[in-house]
Amino acid sequence: MTGDDPLEESESGEPLTEGGEDAAEPQSALRADGGAAGADDVALDPWGSSSVSDYRKLFDEFGIEEFDEVLDEVPHPHYLMRRGVIFGHRDYRPVARALQNDEPAAVLSGFMPTGDPHIGHKLVFDEIIWHQQQGADAYALIADLEANSARGMSWAEIDEHARSYLLSLLALGFDPEDGTLYRQSTNREVQDLAFELGAEANFSEFQAIYGFDGETDVSHMQSVVTQMADILYPQLEEPKPTVIPVGPDQDPHVRLARDLAERMRFFKVSEAYASFELEPAERDLVAGFYDRLDPADFDDDDLRCVHVAEALEETPLSDIDADADTLSSVLTKLNEAGMEPVRPRTRFFDRRATDDAFDALIDAVEGEKRVYESHVDAFEIDRAAAEELARQVEVDNGGYGFQPPSSIYHRFMTGLTGGKMSSSVPASHISLLDDPEDGYDKVKSATTGGRETAEEQREKGGKADECPVYELYAYLLAGDDDEFAKRVYDECVGGERLCGDCKEQAAQLMKEFLADHQEKRAEVEELLEDADIELESPRRR
Repeated sequence: MTGDDPLEESESGEPLTEGGEDAAEPQSALRADGGAAGADDVALDPWGSSSVSDYRKLFDEFGIEEFDEVLDEVPHPHYLMRRGVIFGHRDYRPVARALQNDEPAAVLSGFMPTGDPHIGHKLVFDEIIWHQQQGADAYALIADLEANSARGMSWAEIDEHARSYLLSLLALGFDPEDGTLYRQSTNREVQDLAFELGAEANFSEFQAIYGFDGETDVSHMQSVVTQMADILYPQLEEPKPTVIPVGPDQDPHVRLARDLAERMRFFKVSEAYASFELEPAERDLVAGFYDRLDPADFDDDDLRCVHVAEALEETPLSDIDADADTLSSVLTKLNEAGMEPVRPRTRFFDRRATDDAFDALIDAVEGEKRVYESHVDAFEIDRAAAEELARQVEVDNGGYGFQPPSSIYHRFMTGLTGGKMSSSVPASHISLLDDPEDGYDKVKSATTGGRETAEEQREKGGKADECPVYELYAYLLAGDDDEFAKRVYDECVGGERLCGDCKEQAAQLMKEFLADHQEKRAEVEELLEDADIELESPRRR
């Protein structure tokens, strides 16, 4: 779970040509609708080269939600949110509500120190800092165990790069006095939590999610569990909505962390209609017939399991919203229950509660209830209130009460030379440590979404949605000034802005940004020395 989207991860498309006054070069095609032309693969690899040719496919294939749908609920949204750079989320609404209502919330992301911090890292730095400024507890970690186990970095190399990441984070505005900085290898609480989480995961699961096999180092697998502990670490003191800002390549980590958060819970809260347990599809089927049938139609004014079974048996399968196997299973359970009444209730299912916690839950549930060996059915409490009650009983009895962590996802940046950014091609990316003059030169040499000639550019307009230079404006150089970013876009697509002038302006802004950032890095040196984080690892290898 590192938010540093490695340089090899941005999308590539069909070759296009550089326009305006500049020489023709291949370039990636990033469309306004989020797709890259010419490809349709989506592969998410937290440690390799992720391919996102069409961001829309992430919504369908991985269940990521569109961020635009929650944008109106976010107080003072960051410009990366407003401009669609942050394009997706998982369950961000609890975080947005907490920020709106000045309630506890947290933000955490990690950085694998394998090289210099670059402008891709700045996206995550900014997202952490913005959440901190909105009132969230902010956590930033150095994923040194992951860097050592998954990338083979020496501890000396890790120390050098970790210091550089932290300096840029502080220079951009992270408040270490109001936030938490740590490294995985020296945080005992994280390691202890990782040990507990490891008991809830297994190799076959890692194999399915990450493709691990018999050649995978045990330390690499252990680093995954450590990352799960990182993600849940902000909730050790109290459960609270927590967001993890990352690139979409890190989504497998987020999904696993959400699953493990649920598995660590003492109780599972669900809806039920009888004393026995139903699978979700079975429960939906029974719920539909419960709503359809009238208890007054039966002898004792009670709707019973056998009545629902009879109604199901009399209904053609074509009129039932379930497959034959689901129907068969439901009928078996209903007929075995016989004359037991069918009544909606909220169920507290014992997943891993202690005996004391289970007894405490029984005492805490008010009103009519039924107590069974492994669950409690309550008839006078709704689902939301039951969730809160279960969490409170768990925390009061030594459990964590984790809330499933949320996440937000930002787009990968296109390489300045077209196609993917690559750490092996310095001209394709800009490091936050680049000499300002070098940053200027890289932008001046970048490909664009311009036309073949200036005349054609004026006539047809440029292709801002396919332009790495416009991305620099939208992601970084325009800052919080939406009007400026829009003006650059409109002038480009309207043919008023030519690539040479546009790149000159962008290059100057990049030069100024790098000079200012590096000056601020020097100013926060002392702040970093005073921060509560180990800058040198005690480990050596």
